[in-house]
Amino acid sequence: MRFHVVNLPHTQTTRSYSPCAYTQKVRRFCDMMSGLGHEVFLYASQENEAACAELVTIVTKDEQREWFGNNDFFDGPINITWGKNDEHWVITNGRAAAAIAERAQPRDFLCIIGGTCQEAIGAALPHLMTVEFGIGYSGVFAKYRVFESYAWMHAVHGAHTTLPGIMSDRGRFFDAVIPNYFEAPEFPFSAEKDDYYLFIGRLIEAKGYQIAVDTCRALDRRLVIAGAGTPPEFGEYVGVVDPVRRGELMSRARAVFVPSLYLEPFGGVHVEAMLCGTPVITTDWGAFSETVQQGVTGFRCRSLRQFCAAADAVDDLDYQAIRDYAVGRFSTDVVAQQYEDYFRHLETLWGDGFYAL
Repeated sequence: MRFHVVNLPHTQTTRSYSPCAYTQKVRRFCDMMSGLGHEVFLYASQENEAACAELVTIVTKDEQREWFGNNDFFDGPINITWGKNDEHWVITNGRAAAAIAERAQPRDFLCIIGGTCQEAIGAALPHLMTVEFGIGYSGVFAKYRVFESYAWMHAVHGAHTTLPGIMSDRGRFFDAVIPNYFEAPEFPFSAEKDDYYLFIGRLIEAKGYQIAVDTCRALDRRLVIAGAGTPPEFGEYVGVVDPVRRGELMSRARAVFVPSLYLEPFGGVHVEAMLCGTPVITTDWGAFSETVQQGVTGFRCRSLRQFCAAADAVDDLDYQAIRDYAVGRFSTDVVAQQYEDYFRHLETLWGDGFYAL
């Protein structure tokens, strides 16, 4: 199979851009498909660590600096806007579409990660099968879609229906749910934990960092905080960390808080923590209801009392079992086959589709 994969306009497809979950999905997707023997063409910026047959530059670092100013994540959030008519989207979409048209062959797949902001690429290449291959956002457009969780698939599907009544809506046989995926060796395992809890992520209200603060303050426990934004007064703030430091912090924490207040499409931080053998403490909705085994890999909570009880109970969990569970569900070795099966399923659309035997 042949894949044309388009990255976002503001990042490089390198490990150093770890705070951008979608850029890392692009990088790892290219690695997985290339590793399975498929031909991957990547349309991105100048720096790249993803495996591909060809890297086609559709945005330079100079243009990124002109458009976004700071774009290395370590001095604060990148100033990108998400309007499909914004200059950076229009220019990179046009370049990507033109470059893909030069290389495309019949039955190639066009793989999009930017939702409606990149819809123009698919519109310019109607002869290709366009797939949104890692949906954790709401602005969907493609006929074929892979969601990060069933919770998010149902949320987006329900939000986009125009039919009256939920039972009037229809499922889509050529959509799929495939979880986010991670390179297990990047996440060190430790059976020895230090005496602190960790919150790592964007320091915005929706990520629920205040719950981690309130829990640790109530219990008089040490809380380490990492991520972009303005840190709270309580806790030890260590800034934005690189992948190596992330692994160190996660693997040695008693538990990692991921108490998202919104319906989390996936929340990669909690899987990264479990890959380190570290219990997670989350809210009880969204993807967490599918990924966190209550009382086994962590705890899903709905009150401060429950969060405090979870913080006390995490020491009793089996760290190796947590690691094994995460590797068995979310490692690239496992998820690559799920993508292989999905794209083979889409290939039947060149024949009898649903009725193929």
